[in-house]
Amino acid sequence: MQRIDASTLDLKEKLVAVNRVAKTVKGGRNMRFSALVVVGDENGHVGCGMGKAAEIPEAIRKAVESAKRQMIEVPTKGTTIPHEVIGKFGKGQVLMMPAQEGTGVLAGGHARAVLELAGVKDIRTKSYGSNNPINCVKATIEGLKQLKTAAQVARLRGVSLEELQ
Repeated sequence: MQRIDASTLDLKEKLVAVNRVAKTVKGGRNMRFSALVVVGDENGHVGCGMGKAAEIPEAIRKAVESAKRQMIEVPTKGTTIPHEVIGKFGKGQVLMMPAQEGTGVLAGGHARAVLELAGVKDIRTKSYGSNNPINCVKATIEGLKQLKTAAQVARLRGVSLEELQ
């Protein structure tokens, strides 16, 4: 996969979750904040990242930088995805199904953030297993990575699209 230059894109960011984490040390507990952020241009590019710091704004900034480094390209077919796919990460699974135009984004909060910033307008999803925000977001990203258009499949098989029709 090729890297996507995030500086050339008009990116929007969405904070999905902030979590207070503690590390127990000799003197007591060290409190920090971890942030999960999704970044996308609503036109086929999306990425997610995590950041951890002593203050929330710094954690969010680190998460945004991480998300920009991990951008992927999402193939679409009109306003939806080309085919059904299941994304898995940890114990979280997200089933994504194409939907007719006008359906909207039928997805839970964590998967919705990724799909909206990826530019998918019509899709049906169902989340199974873990409803942890991190697992849900990463499972959605993994599912989007598996998508292929008809042209990409034809090229992999070594046939032309005209032969398939």
